[in-house]
Amino acid sequence: MIDRATVDKIIESARIVDVVSEFVTLRKSGVNYKGLCPFHDDKNPSFMVSPAKNICHCFVCGKGGTPANFLMEHEQISYPDALRWLAKKYNIEIVEKELTDEERQEQSERESMFVVNEWAKDYFHRILKEDPDGSAIGKQYFYSRGIRDDIIEKFQLGFSLQQRDAMSSAAIKAGYKPEFLIKTGLCYQNDKPNTEDNDSQQEKSVPQLTDRYRGRVIFPWFNISGKVVAFGGRLLDSRTKGVAQKYVNSPESEIYHKERELYGIFQAKRAIVKEDRVFMVEGYTDVIAMHQAGIENVVANSGTALSTHQIHMLHRFTQNITLLYDGDEAGIHAAMRGTDMLLAEGMNIKVLLLPDGDDPDSFARKHSSEELKKYIEENQKDFIAFKSELTVENQTDPVKRSEGIAGIVKSISVIPEQILRDTYLTDFSHRIGMKEQTLIAEMNKFIRKDIEDKEKGNRAVPAVQREESNQQQEEVPSSALPQQGETGRAFSSPVSSPIETLLIREVVRHGEEIIFENIETEDGQFISFTVAEYIDFDLGQDELQFSSPLYNQILAEAVAHSKEQGFKAETYFCSHPDLEISQLATSLVIDRHQLGGRFIVQPKEDTLRQRVLHLVLDFRMAILEKRLKDIQLQMRQNSSDMKRIMELMKEYKDTQEMRNMIAKKLGNDLVV
Repeated sequence: MIDRATVDKIIESARIVDVVSEFVTLRKSGVNYKGLCPFHDDKNPSFMVSPAKNICHCFVCGKGGTPANFLMEHEQISYPDALRWLAKKYNIEIVEKELTDEERQEQSERESMFVVNEWAKDYFHRILKEDPDGSAIGKQYFYSRGIRDDIIEKFQLGFSLQQRDAMSSAAIKAGYKPEFLIKTGLCYQNDKPNTEDNDSQQEKSVPQLTDRYRGRVIFPWFNISGKVVAFGGRLLDSRTKGVAQKYVNSPESEIYHKERELYGIFQAKRAIVKEDRVFMVEGYTDVIAMHQAGIENVVANSGTALSTHQIHMLHRFTQNITLLYDGDEAGIHAAMRGTDMLLAEGMNIKVLLLPDGDDPDSFARKHSSEELKKYIEENQKDFIAFKSELTVENQTDPVKRSEGIAGIVKSISVIPEQILRDTYLTDFSHRIGMKEQTLIAEMNKFIRKDIEDKEKGNRAVPAVQREESNQQQEEVPSSALPQQGETGRAFSSPVSSPIETLLIREVVRHGEEIIFENIETEDGQFISFTVAEYIDFDLGQDELQFSSPLYNQILAEAVAHSKEQGFKAETYFCSHPDLEISQLATSLVIDRHQLGGRFIVQPKEDTLRQRVLHLVLDFRMAILEKRLKDIQLQMRQNSSDMKRIMELMKEYKDTQEMRNMIAKKLGNDLVV
């Protein structure tokens, strides 16, 4: 557990721009910052960061919050772990009590797997540096590849001993459970059980484990925030002859999905932002060799085609990518893979094929840093030009040339920016000497086909699901509320009315502020009401509640804390450990126009008290209007039951009188 004083110190120290910048490229926008949202497929920057309020918010998907809330959502970690992350970043010491066996058991499986991987990374690295075999075999292998000690440290490279269970035995002795060694893929289990003495010298049965990476040098995979999610193990050169699988990688797990990770992204992200470009290579040693040559904005997809998840990750930092592969047939094939997907996601692609026989690793080791950078700058080509040279310009077979032209036009057709599409098409027309109009007609065919395919996909959605989707669209709040997406999320509870949202916004923004002071009660006592207390008191007179349980929870917590010294509703709810509450609060606190930094919408000339009183009356009015419609419906449904009709007519008249009375208070001359 983290004590309250330390929590407060962490929250006060954490700056939202610092934290978000670890994961998103931010650019100044007035007094605030903006970037591509990391929580959804965002092509136009909709993620706004307010240094003044110390919060962030996406105006499309609604996610965001304080620094801790951002980390909880982005890293899928708990509130305490988000605080620990921030404490480490800002060098704040945390003194925690030792976890009991019961508390340790309650830790999530995901967190336990991260802990095991972190231990394993340190273990492999320690073996490489301190164990005689690690130094003589593992470290010498890295030295033979020209890898320096500082790079070994930077990437935390390691070595796994040849002994079948060296690592797993050390892990179990250190207190780590075999189930997590298996789930992370560090080990696999044999059928036969093994026995091992415990502290009381009694035998107990434990799984017989085999280390997955035994006898291999180790490359840890760090995710974008620096957590170890997986490992790659490579056989040493002397053992790779005739071996089909030089590398063994971690299997898919709860914390590792290969299509979502890129090797080297943690070490490269700052350089990618600085250079506004990322180099894509194939393997671990390619990444490491480039770093050693002074080029740090480089990642590897480890020989697989890029996924949309990986592209979105890169797009947060830059839209410029250079594919850097060796010049043989395999390298050309790798350069062609996934390029249409990159273009469709708005990435600007260049390609550089190294001289045949060289890969980025070997080429970087043969040349100085300056020579490598110069070669890249002079030889990287725009992807469309590269593809044209490869498949069209040197092709004499008319059929294959035609296929090549169609392939390039198809690639151009997926580019989302029309001006860029047209520019590419004009350039391609000049390169191959073909009429631009012919290419435009062909491109339009591809675009129409893509639209038709998407429409077919939509038609495949069940009718009931489409109807539900349409109903949800009709329930978007009116212009009196924040625009679509600003309320943060679609709740499972009934859809809240615009008036309810405006009321709860006052609670979040001003819940602790006193709007009635020294009011005398019937028994001669004097009381004061904060915003939250007054709303709760007024609605409670008739046992009224919000339609959203989340709104009711916010009101209840605001009332409970509103008189506490130092309580500020806005800070409390935006920093709430419940992500649903913090994201909603952030959306209600942030003003879309103020975040733009260009103009500020001035508030109306009314007081907070007047605004709250008016909204409470509006809320009551909305309930009565709904009740009148319900009564009318019941009258139609019971038209043959005169006794019931008479009862409903009386209720309708009473409700109408209450509605008209509130209308007069609101200044409306409403009599129906």
